[in-house]
Amino acid sequence: MENNNNNNLTPEKKSSGFWKRFGAGLAGGVIGGVFIVGVAYLAMGSSLSPSTTTNSSGSQNSSGETTVSPVKVDVNSDITEAVDKVQDAVVSVINLQKQQQSSGFGGLFGSQQSESNNKNASGSLEEASEGSGVIYKKEGDTAYIVTNNHVVEGQDGLEVLLKDGTKVSAELVGTDVYTDLAVLKIKSDKVSTVATFGDSDKIKVGEPAIAIGSPLGSTYANSVTSGIVSSLNRQVVMQSESGETVANANAIQTDAAINPGNSGGPLINTAGQVIGINSSKIGSTQESTSSVSVEGIGFAIPSNEVVNVINQLESDGKVTRPALGISMRDLSSISAQQQKEILKVPSSVTNGVVVIDVNNATPAEKAGLKQYDVITKIDGKEVSSGVALQSALYKKKVGDSVKITFYRGETEKTVTVDLTIDQSALQSAESKSETGN
Repeated sequence: MENNNNNNLTPEKKSSGFWKRFGAGLAGGVIGGVFIVGVAYLAMGSSLSPSTTTNSSGSQNSSGETTVSPVKVDVNSDITEAVDKVQDAVVSVINLQKQQQSSGFGGLFGSQQSESNNKNASGSLEEASEGSGVIYKKEGDTAYIVTNNHVVEGQDGLEVLLKDGTKVSAELVGTDVYTDLAVLKIKSDKVSTVATFGDSDKIKVGEPAIAIGSPLGSTYANSVTSGIVSSLNRQVVMQSESGETVANANAIQTDAAINPGNSGGPLINTAGQVIGINSSKIGSTQESTSSVSVEGIGFAIPSNEVVNVINQLESDGKVTRPALGISMRDLSSISAQQQKEILKVPSSVTNGVVVIDVNNATPAEKAGLKQYDVITKIDGKEVSSGVALQSALYKKKVGDSVKITFYRGETEKTVTVDLTIDQSALQSAESKSETGN
């Protein structure tokens, strides 16, 4: 289901947000030479700190030598206990790619190879980027890792750096562009710990959230940052490196620091359970004519969505989702004049999804949906955008039915749509139609 601007409606406004996706694109070998040293001072008023001895000479012995205070501090907390449970299951994922090999003569005389030939040319695999991942399952001699699709995108080979420093080869099991998830597998003989998933439907705004991963690559592997769950059900839309739309629908928002290389690592609760897979953050946004720097707005794919996807990737290597068979636009992007003159919906209808086109022989056409219908509900629940509609639809399976409520002009209607085809079948049919086959 893609937006289609070839119609009578004005073009959709582009989002001004600038999204940063982490993992892919972090060049190997660039990290490592830069260290930032900071000194922090804690204002304690005029009183002595607990770690300072109380004799008149301060923390010194009778000979006047400076000593270490014997005071002990209990540093155990919910966060340290949670990290202890899962950190051995957190890994760095290394994306290896073939490097272009060219002869000096070719460069001198201007001969050029096509991109595909360069890709197929024999050459050593070198580190192209790094991300994070978490081991969630150990079965026989195989262990499974979940990470982001954009961490492994474009790979010619994969390696995984375990917590103890062991580096092992990894095999790609499957990927899902829509949720930006991927599953890898490695030999399990070096794996001692696997992470468990918590119920992301039960988390609350304001509860602690802990991110573990490899910011800036494996040099800083297993870094821990903490914050809170800032919000739930954020509609996050991005583009993958290949240009495909990625919609991390209903993402968890957190202010735990997430940096390049954290992608694919776990977001955990204080019980040490994985409640999300870190995927993206906002680094800056455009306000009027100036760019505004943004801090503390990161996003994670909810664990319940992760579990659903990784189970399908393990069994089939792909995720099968039902197709409705329409192209669409958000009602909010349509001008008030066009809503009145073209869509003719009541002024009270302010949110929904406009059907721009209906594909032939699809569930939408069979159910009677038509161009310029405005979808407002799926199974009785309001949908305000195309991302929300996709999110609701993708919770269904091929063969299920769904009730769609929509406005046709001023009249509200509800139809039952039988979801008989999947996205791949729809895309294949569209491809054949375009080529005349």
